[in-house]
Amino acid sequence: MAKETARVLVVGGGYVGMYTALRLQKKLKQELKAAREGRGGVEIVVVSPEPYMTYQPFLPEAAAGSISPRHVVVPLRRVLPQCRILVGEATAIDHARRTATVETIATKDEGGGPLTVQYDELVLAPGSVSRTLPVPGLAEFGIGFKTVEEAIGLRNHVLEQLDIASSTRNPEIRDAALTFVFVGGGYAGVEALAELEDMARYACRYYHNLRPEEQKWILVEASDRILPEVGEEMGKYAVRELRGRNIDVRLDTRLESCENRVAVLSDGARHPCRTLVWTAGVKPHPIIAASDLPLTARGRLRGTATLQIEGTEHAWAAGDAAAVPDLTADQPGQECAPNAQHAVRQARVLGDNVAATLRGEPLSTYQHSYAGSVASLGLHKGVARVYGRKLKGYPAWLMHRVYHLSRVPTLNRKSRVLAEWALAGFFKREIVSLGSLEHPRAEFEMAAGDGHRPPQR
Repeated sequence: MAKETARVLVVGGGYVGMYTALRLQKKLKQELKAAREGRGGVEIVVVSPEPYMTYQPFLPEAAAGSISPRHVVVPLRRVLPQCRILVGEATAIDHARRTATVETIATKDEGGGPLTVQYDELVLAPGSVSRTLPVPGLAEFGIGFKTVEEAIGLRNHVLEQLDIASSTRNPEIRDAALTFVFVGGGYAGVEALAELEDMARYACRYYHNLRPEEQKWILVEASDRILPEVGEEMGKYAVRELRGRNIDVRLDTRLESCENRVAVLSDGARHPCRTLVWTAGVKPHPIIAASDLPLTARGRLRGTATLQIEGTEHAWAAGDAAAVPDLTADQPGQECAPNAQHAVRQARVLGDNVAATLRGEPLSTYQHSYAGSVASLGLHKGVARVYGRKLKGYPAWLMHRVYHLSRVPTLNRKSRVLAEWALAGFFKREIVSLGSLEHPRAEFEMAAGDGHRPPQR
């Protein structure tokens, strides 16, 4: 009688999902081989909305043109050849029945309903989504910054605004096109603003009627500091550095409205703008709420030090979606910060523990002292706090690059990113906008239709 194959379902193809599957692929070589030969063993299924993992710390540099977009992502099928990759969105989890409901492109096109995937062990690692507020006009005019598509779309959009400002005869349209508002003073907001401001200022030299000082860059942060991860002193330095570049940093300020492309702030300021980027935090992925698993008051999965979901067998979680206790904290009850540093390390322990469970071996606990944080403030500028040491300027920027180069997955990607950085030292920055990539059929639709181009954003 043939042995049954145990199935490990990994929901999510981000840091935790990919690295957990990679660890399982390494630890369960014999079991995976047995499954392929029909002798029982283990099958690993990875459900991800995209067939690649995005290395998010490189999104600001991709938006600024310092790194090619395809080098910011890692194809899952290449990295996980022993796993079954299912491109789709998990919409519900019924752990009592050990089933997950998955919507794929095929199921939507065929109209036959979603797939039901059975599993023996569940790894929930869907990550997070942008946390938005009911700000009037935000849904219509706001731009997110969590995916590579959003990063490249924002780059094209910013360069398009320079084209609009250069060609319009209307001073109000020109001023609005040259006004860029970023909401959120965390890593994503500060690094995206700093890199794009660097790029836009450089690009002005190729416009005969634009000057860098005409641009208005505004950073809106609801708290009294930016980049809290690097500490208060380095956060204040970052504010001084940005303000020294004529970037308007507004602390203790909120966005009240952005209707009709006018950013209205809580301090009474009104800024007509054609660019509003929203990076004001994240929240757990909706699949977490669509499950029968225990959650915290903040909507995250209740995790344990072994990365199991509390009070639940055969269910695991880590990363942004899980509240994992921090065993290195000075005070009990604290949780690990939902960042990439913890996510990658948690994934290794999670993979080891899932493999240990399948083999009947003891589990390990996750314990990692926070090493510190690094942030880029544009080309050759940055801030860092690593193992208690504080760095700023060029040394911090260099450490930012070295650290993230060491963390980006695969030797292939490391080599390509390093080559691009090296070539950037000899050649000028790229300032080409390929906005047509976002609407590849626009030209054909115009030719096949009434001959009029669709309106641009």
